[in-house]
Amino acid sequence: MGNHPIYELVKSGALLFDGATGTYAKSLPDWPEGQVELACLRAPDMVLALHRAYIDAGSRAVKTNTFAAHVGLAAKDSAQRRAIIRAAVGIARRAAKGDGAYVFADIGPAPAGEDAAAVYTAMADEFLAEGVSCFLLETMPSADGIEETARRIKAEREGAFVAVSFAADPDGFTRSGESVAALVERMDVCDAVDAVGLNCICGAYHMRRLLAGLPAPRKLRMAMPNAGYPHVIDGRMYYDSDPVYYAQQVVACSAQGAQIVGGCCGTTPEHIRQVARLLRHPAVGPAALRRMSKEETPGVCQSRVKRRLEAGERVILVELDPPRDAGIGPFIDGAQALSKAGADAITIADCPIGRARMDSSLLACKLSREFGIEALPHMTCRDRNVNATKALLLGLSMEGVHNVLAVTGDPVPTSDRGSVKSVFQFNSRVLARFVRSLAAGKEVEPFFLCSALNVNAVNFDAELERAKDKERCGMDAFLTQPVLSERAARNIERAHRELSAHLIGGLFPVVSQKNALFLQSEVAGIAVDEAVIRAYEGLDREAGEDLAVRLCGRAARRIAPYVDGFYIMTPFQRVKLVARIMEDIRRI
Repeated sequence: MGNHPIYELVKSGALLFDGATGTYAKSLPDWPEGQVELACLRAPDMVLALHRAYIDAGSRAVKTNTFAAHVGLAAKDSAQRRAIIRAAVGIARRAAKGDGAYVFADIGPAPAGEDAAAVYTAMADEFLAEGVSCFLLETMPSADGIEETARRIKAEREGAFVAVSFAADPDGFTRSGESVAALVERMDVCDAVDAVGLNCICGAYHMRRLLAGLPAPRKLRMAMPNAGYPHVIDGRMYYDSDPVYYAQQVVACSAQGAQIVGGCCGTTPEHIRQVARLLRHPAVGPAALRRMSKEETPGVCQSRVKRRLEAGERVILVELDPPRDAGIGPFIDGAQALSKAGADAITIADCPIGRARMDSSLLACKLSREFGIEALPHMTCRDRNVNATKALLLGLSMEGVHNVLAVTGDPVPTSDRGSVKSVFQFNSRVLARFVRSLAAGKEVEPFFLCSALNVNAVNFDAELERAKDKERCGMDAFLTQPVLSERAARNIERAHRELSAHLIGGLFPVVSQKNALFLQSEVAGIAVDEAVIRAYEGLDREAGEDLAVRLCGRAARRIAPYVDGFYIMTPFQRVKLVARIMEDIRRI
């Protein structure tokens, strides 16, 4: 434990923070339009009154009105951001003067795509310049940049107090797909962090349940839930959790071990007043709410493909397009024939090029359950939000499908965008972390997790950096785009040197010159050498297939020293052609 006065204070009871700034401010008459933080410059007396309302209600810590001072206009204008921070600190200090309330520098999450460490340390430096010694990094979706910032604060200000709060849904996952239990555990071992916990997204009841599943605390615990869940009336968002009920749940969080409590979205001074009242006269004791222990040790992945790779065996995966209609017979016949020919798994695309086809996960379940065929369904981020994705992963786990290819997904074709909307709530990296978190929490069986690697990318440096990031997010293997050029083969050599995950080299049996030209001109991620295109000129179907077998064999032998297996795409459902290629490459 540290030596900050807050450590002594919480020995005699929880430290009570204030409640919401943004949602409460917007409910007040005459609050200026625009970004809430700008009110520090435009209407400082209103910000002062807001702080005082919470302090009068019983809070003993207030957050500066700076949650999003590093986004919007202020992000582009450092002078304006500095002015907001200076004004916000001064207003909060005036409000707290005489009541002994702590003033915390409030820093919200970095904008998407920004360097989180750079954003947070820049904010921290400006607060430090104002003499602030208490910091709250809140509503965080990940640990990116937090440890660097906390250490910067402690190095610059002796005796500073740093609190970190993550925002998770009722299932315990942040919007970046990470397990809040794992994030809290990471902060628990950071020597520069004094308190760690939860805020936002969840109502008080669900936050109490999340607290019960966190690791045994090594640092002070925090809980700042929303006032229930929002609903929209006439285009405006409202929260209507009863303040007394809310307070009962927050005090239950305190009994659960939270030594710092407060409110987030939808809370008002009345919510804080009721919490303060019950903290003085609690109706529920710690014995009534025992912590539920939860072992975080993940299980063992049952994927047969993964087991073969780990045993040093080369695998062959074959992609078979899902049907366009409900007629499943040809697909099943093809999958059975490919499996009999020696395919270790059938991979199934998820609505390729943004066109609707039969669901890849349902097909994978059918192959596994009814025919004992190992399947690897693709799962895109294009068509599902996090709820739908989790539901699908739970179903796959129940059905014994242990492989997933996580891809961001092709965009919806322009012609369909008037009626078909993409989701893209996350990308393949975030999806990988999400899948890993579900397995760590024992909600699903562990998956053999794969991703795509575009060895035909014009900027392969950037593609390789993304792949390394995917590895850090938990990818076990990469299935590459087809090798139809020497440049693609050289890129596989480089990937072999720089990546630690398994590499499955892509092969595509081009069947005609028309097919080659289409791939070269119309399909993103595929590049075909001019020599290959010319080689098909004038060939009939039989000669074209013979050439496809030879070229695939040549590509397989070229990349064999650098890959752990081959990934063959089936053109036009030509299963017999792929079976010939499999027979040839098994001799390598």
